[in-house]
Amino acid sequence: MISPGLLTAVQDLGRFGQARYGVAPSGVLDAFAARVGNLLVDNLESEACLEVTLSGLELGVLADLVIAVTGADLGLHINDRPARIWRSVRLVPGDLISFRAVEFGCRAYLTVGGGIEVPVVLNSRSTNLGSGFGGFTGRALQAGDIVHGRDPELHLAAAGRHFDLNAVPAYANDWRLRVLLGPQEGQFRQTGLQTLQQAVYSVSPRSDRTGIRLEGPVIRTRADQPESIVSEGVVAGAIQVPGDGKPIIILNETVSGGYRKIATVITADVPLLAQMVPGDRVVFQAVTLWEAREALWRVEENIARLRNRLGSDTCRGSRTKPVE
Repeated sequence: MISPGLLTAVQDLGRFGQARYGVAPSGVLDAFAARVGNLLVDNLESEACLEVTLSGLELGVLADLVIAVTGADLGLHINDRPARIWRSVRLVPGDLISFRAVEFGCRAYLTVGGGIEVPVVLNSRSTNLGSGFGGFTGRALQAGDIVHGRDPELHLAAAGRHFDLNAVPAYANDWRLRVLLGPQEGQFRQTGLQTLQQAVYSVSPRSDRTGIRLEGPVIRTRADQPESIVSEGVVAGAIQVPGDGKPIIILNETVSGGYRKIATVITADVPLLAQMVPGDRVVFQAVTLWEAREALWRVEENIARLRNRLGSDTCRGSRTKPVE
């Protein structure tokens, strides 16, 4: 690792089943991009990868391997030449990978054939940055770190795979997020529900992996309701409304909260939350449960189409070798 950039950490699809102990799922924020990236390098979709936030990552290759970069376009360069994303490429020792400028989006996913070799903690290789465990010694990557992969030579034949760019989500500065109202929508004023669905919000610079804070019109609860509720479990995509009336979209590092949830971003749109940057504009559109299921079906169909075309969804190899 020559330079880690703003924030680069090892993540997989998350650490689930531990919420009763207060352990957040962590994991990649854009699961769609990470799953596609893993398929492109012949990994299991759940394999650990590098989540790269914005720009500045620079690393050198120490072994023959195949990689893919998906998600945000952060100006991928290989050996000082621009490289395309959403496709796999073979690299050799001495090659240099760098991310030089943000074209669109916020987080890219660098997958390596064979996956990232770090210890499994509570059934996941994800980094819990807040609590300092999992991933690469429980922290973000730093200059000088050497990250290992498992038998990268067994995945070299995956070079040249690509994902249909027509199926890539549209990343922009204006986001329309589909939501299901609830579970506490009845505790808000009718004008508050209207505000949620009609107002334009902007992403606050105070946003992080815990949640996306929004600036914009205030959403008010009914006059007969207390300021907060008894803390309960939350999921990524839940839209909490704290006392100041400004919505917060929960992400992967939170498992409980004591603020009302006026709505929840549908599962199909949750990966988009990873790609928002401060200043982006957000509007919400309420949909039905059937529409939410249909949207998720379309997302899964795109991944299944790639999986079927490649004819492989298994990761091969288990030995450990240095890859960067």
